[in-house]
Amino acid sequence: MNNPNLVEFSPNPEAPALVIGAAGVDIVGRIKGELHMGTSNPAQIRTSFGGVARNVAENLARLGQPVRLLTVVGEDQAGDQLLANAAGAGVDVQAVRRTRQHPTGSYIGMINASGELQLAMDDMRALAELSPEYLREHADLFQDASLVFFDANLPKETIRTLLSLAQKASLPVCVDPTSLSLAGKIKSLLPRLSMITPNSAEVAFLADLPAPATRRREALLAAKQLVSRGVGMVIVTMAALGVCYATSQTSGHISAIRTEIVDPTGAGDALTAAVLFALLNDIPLDDAIRLGVSAASLTLRHPGAVLPDLSLEKLYDHLVI
Repeated sequence: MNNPNLVEFSPNPEAPALVIGAAGVDIVGRIKGELHMGTSNPAQIRTSFGGVARNVAENLARLGQPVRLLTVVGEDQAGDQLLANAAGAGVDVQAVRRTRQHPTGSYIGMINASGELQLAMDDMRALAELSPEYLREHADLFQDASLVFFDANLPKETIRTLLSLAQKASLPVCVDPTSLSLAGKIKSLLPRLSMITPNSAEVAFLADLPAPATRRREALLAAKQLVSRGVGMVIVTMAALGVCYATSQTSGHISAIRTEIVDPTGAGDALTAAVLFALLNDIPLDDAIRLGVSAASLTLRHPGAVLPDLSLEKLYDHLVI
């Protein structure tokens, strides 16, 4: 059904995107051979900056979109370096909160020899201080933004405040459910979301399907189910099977680009950022999602969460036709 209260995306490449959520340090190890539990495994280990919101913000900035980041990091060396890195990429970090109560967030991921994520854990306690009051202190940032993106690491009351501020400013809102354990925070808020980017397991959970939507038909069905509940646009990421998408007017599937998987961390965030950038620059939805798939593929090849030389030209060069 059409949702008359939903704010749609409109071209607005000059106004900053407002990105709210997780930022931290990624520690990712790629096992060289067979995984053995309960003992040390030889691996290649790398450290970089991550967090869903931070990744999306950096990708947008590298594509040339003005972007502001709202997050919380510790008053520690990791926080100093993270903010310097983001600012160097073009992200406005002036409103980021610093805390002495918790360390800067961190994520540990374990990848098998095929490039698939086997196990992950994170420490995002600092985000407890990304409070409704913090958002209200920066309500003015909503007034001149082009859109709001957030990840489900946020406290639930903060999400509700975010949606209220976005509604007052007539802004479209996009969310990444982030994980199965966090997706429940947004399940009752679907009619207030202009765009959502779940994976196969998350979309099945949100659509009340009995099992992950691992096939194209299932993913399209789940996406359409969420649209019928009021979401403006649903983009389902399906790893090697590509992307399914649906709105009230159209639906479709874009195949993945065959590529060597070096590190899957951040690929979905790159896809989200590229789609948002495209929509803000009046690129049709089908082409926007193709650019997103291109961004994800390029990021999969890179040992880190964000491709440092990302550009629109590079996305088009790598595009699925």
